[in-house]
Amino acid sequence: MAKQIQAIRGMNDCLPEQSGAWQWVENKIRDLVAAYGYQEIRTPIVESTDLFKRSIGEVTDIVEKEMYTFEDRNGDSLTLRPEGTASCVRAGNEHGLLYNQQQRLWYMGPMFRHERPQKGRYRQFHQFGVEAFGLDGPDIDVEVILMSARLWQRLGISDQVTLEINSLGSNEARARYKDALVEFLERNESSLDEDSKKRMHSNPLRVLDSKNPDVQLLLADAPDLLEYLDEESTQHFHMLCERLTQLGIEYRVNSRLVRGLDYYNRTVFEWVTDALGAQGTICAGGRYDGLVEQLGGKATPAVGFAMGLERLVLLLDALGKGEARPAVEAYLCIMGEQAQPYAMKLAETLRDHLPQLRLQTHCGGGNFKKQLKRADKSGASLALIVGEEEAQQQQVSLKYLREDRPQEQVAEAVLLPMLKQIFNHK
Repeated sequence: MAKQIQAIRGMNDCLPEQSGAWQWVENKIRDLVAAYGYQEIRTPIVESTDLFKRSIGEVTDIVEKEMYTFEDRNGDSLTLRPEGTASCVRAGNEHGLLYNQQQRLWYMGPMFRHERPQKGRYRQFHQFGVEAFGLDGPDIDVEVILMSARLWQRLGISDQVTLEINSLGSNEARARYKDALVEFLERNESSLDEDSKKRMHSNPLRVLDSKNPDVQLLLADAPDLLEYLDEESTQHFHMLCERLTQLGIEYRVNSRLVRGLDYYNRTVFEWVTDALGAQGTICAGGRYDGLVEQLGGKATPAVGFAMGLERLVLLLDALGKGEARPAVEAYLCIMGEQAQPYAMKLAETLRDHLPQLRLQTHCGGGNFKKQLKRADKSGASLALIVGEEEAQQQQVSLKYLREDRPQEQVAEAVLLPMLKQIFNHK
């Protein structure tokens, strides 16, 4: 027997019994972005490695440790995309979508990072994200936060998530803060762990995000980032906070909040939850006003967010949320060769006039008991039964599989309105 091939570690199959929950979430997302007037963009899974080195930053964990990078046959260095923002900017620059224009875009698809797989975090994972270009004021920052808050509302998890916000200020203000932070870290180097010592000079802001409780205790006395903001960024952040308060969005200012990617400036935010055990981030974003120019375009303000769908589906499952529509609503049983032509034509007629109906037709023959067993296993709530007698009389027998109701026989002419009523389809 040949050796069985298995999926690559950290790259998981989504099986039929799981896909319903994913489709439910994805449909909620599509309805959400449509309600805000955002347009979908689809970018390649493989990009030039330089795209991510120049955008994310060469001394970040993603670029140093996690990217799937390889040379193609031409000797070009290519990378499986680890995140979506850089690809959106590259596409916008390449196709002339950004300069002196306003764009509101969204994407959803697989990303890749070579990190240790754990529950809710995999080497192939899926992200949903939005990116808004060409808008400089805090009102667009407010909008993307409102959009994420509305998604939690539609998913029924608003009470399980908390919004944290901060401002990184301008590049100049952040540089001044970095100097002060490095000076503080150098004075306390003996109290830092090895990871923080390494980041102290290469990417000091990432030390603020350390998961080491001893380091976090030390950072309580570190310089406060908000005290180093330039006047314009201070005003921007003040207006953001004011608008969120006016709109009833609760938040917590976390001056230690930084993002792991180098391109962020001014507003940064995270939605966090402790419903999965240790507090974890399920959505994060902020401003990246310099990235378009950094990747070869004209200076363009930009803001967005991204969320991992695996983690979101896991959270919904833990909270018992989600209303995944059954894969099959009605199952058509066909009894006898003479009934088959009529039954198959009936099935196509129903699909013509009721395209929302999820109808599965039995194939492969078998007795009545076997077909009903298949109908039950499909998850359908109703079995449509057509035998030779029903075919001659153009009738269908209805057997309710999930309700204690008597079987009934109806004429084909009234079947369609009955199914509309039973399944609440228009």
